[in-house]
Amino acid sequence: MKKISRLPNMRNMGIALRIIIIANAGLIMGAVVLSQDWAEFISQLTITSTLAQPVILISLFLLYGCSPYILKLSYSKAIIAVFALVALSAAGMHSFLTQFWIFADLPSLLRILIYTLTITSLTLYYLDLHQRAYSPAITEARLQALQARIRPHFLFNSLNAVLSLIRSQPKQAETALEDMADLFRVLMADNRDLVPLAQEIALCRQYLSLEKLRLDERLSIEWLIDDMPPDALVPPLLLQPLIENAVYHGIEPLPDGGTITIQIYTQQNEIHLVVKNPYIAQNSHQYGNKMALKNIKERLTLHFDLEASLRSKKANGLYSVHITMPQQSY
Repeated sequence: MKKISRLPNMRNMGIALRIIIIANAGLIMGAVVLSQDWAEFISQLTITSTLAQPVILISLFLLYGCSPYILKLSYSKAIIAVFALVALSAAGMHSFLTQFWIFADLPSLLRILIYTLTITSLTLYYLDLHQRAYSPAITEARLQALQARIRPHFLFNSLNAVLSLIRSQPKQAETALEDMADLFRVLMADNRDLVPLAQEIALCRQYLSLEKLRLDERLSIEWLIDDMPPDALVPPLLLQPLIENAVYHGIEPLPDGGTITIQIYTQQNEIHLVVKNPYIAQNSHQYGNKMALKNIKERLTLHFDLEASLRSKKANGLYSVHITMPQQSY
């Protein structure tokens, strides 16, 4: 299975914002080092910024356009490609400004390239650290799926439910066992790549069919997914833990059960996933929600950076989780 590259998606808004901040911080530090007083600092920063800001914007534009191709390269080749694009931007802007430069002391091309590649190296190093910082969330997601998500009582209760059906409804028991096998096969996979939303929905339906054996009429599901883009790419095991939390924290404590509402829609090139379940204020299960939501937030950040969000709220006897992420397809 393809592993996530340490080089991030240059089309991501959060990554572009970080690049701009780091590059400008580098310009300020360079101006501080080269200046003797405040007036010289302002002059130095003005000169370098006049050249650097167009280079930053052109580099971001080139990286945005070439990002799909760069991400297919090995990490070392991708780094070389980034350096080449940035150097091309700097050389092109230097060539342009030599014809229209209004200042008397235009820096040499060699100095500009050294300065540009130094800042680029620092930026790539930061992005690599940022990517590594969130990488444990992938392994954690898999371990949590095996250890915390599939609790022993769920396994035993599901098996008991299947056993009770073997004689009276063998066909339904066989289907339930197949669902369990598919569910555990997915949960034990090395879940690193994004998966089609339709695949995640299929997994959730299999999970809910098993819970339905256990809870019967106490569990009702409302699917509002007519506007769902089935080929949109989402992190694996994104929706299933939310639904499991909804069953465990919202349905199980109620003697009469309740309804879980799952809504998925698109708006302004974004995917919205909303899961709602009954909420009981004095429910001892509620503390378990925070760990699952934290894990999902970390994986959303790893895949989409600032372009994704997760919000939860309690209102009118309902607990809801609302996830927003950019719409991506194959």
